Amino acid sequence: MNRTTRLYALVEELRAAAPRPLTVAALAARFEISARTVQRDLQALMEAGVPVRATTGRGGGWSIDPAMTLAPIRFTAEEASALVAALAMADAAAPYAGAVRTATQKIAASMTGPASLAAQEFAARIVTLPAPVAESVRSAVERALADSTVLRLSYVDAAGRQSERLVEPAGLLTADGKWYLIAWCRTRRAGRGFRLDRITAATPTGEQARAHDLTGLLLGSAAAGAVQPTVLASLMSPQGERS
Repeated sequence: MNRTTRLYALVEELRAAAPRPLTVAALAARFEISARTVQRDLQALMEAGVPVRATTGRGGGWSIDPAMTLAPIRFTAEEASALVAALAMADAAAPYAGAVRTATQKIAASMTGPASLAAQEFAARIVTLPAPVAESVRSAVERALADSTVLRLSYVDAAGRQSERLVEPAGLLTADGKWYLIAWCRTRRAGRGFRLDRITAATPTGEQARAHDLTGLLLGSAAAGAVQPTVLASLMSPQGERS
């Protein structure tokens, strides 16, 4: 069993026992590895955002919060492969890539049977060339979108000209494998798209931004025909309205 498979299996073992904790010795015996390896794996899961925790004293051990995990999901092999392909697009340069990694681990831990095997085999056959987006830029864009705050950007356009911009974020656009921040540019007094890998610096100002309609900002641009991905429709509808 390789380490990635073992990490997923550890999560499943803890989830199956939750809320009862399991000792390191019990986990080591279950997977036929050393206690030191178990400790290292559990630490890696914690650092990845998986809600595992240790309790000390009599009856203590390692456990996982059952409310923070998914019940087994019965994906078909085709659905599992499609999920792997979609997640592979969220490389280190994509917005919210850090959260995607932890969400992926939770989803993978919830897969069972042929779907789990199909996902593992397909994942081993995908490689990607990530765009060079700085971690600090990606994080600043994520915060500005979440908090609706103004950003100060240093931006290099397609012709190599650098400029400083104050922008009010409205949303994200993905096209041809690239990610764009769509925003109202105070400097140009118009809606603009800023390719993330051309933003050399992004500084939060803390100032609250005005609300802007994403579709309205795209009017008259090359992206005027952009539409909401149909795959996201179920996420945009309240749970109670699903049929």
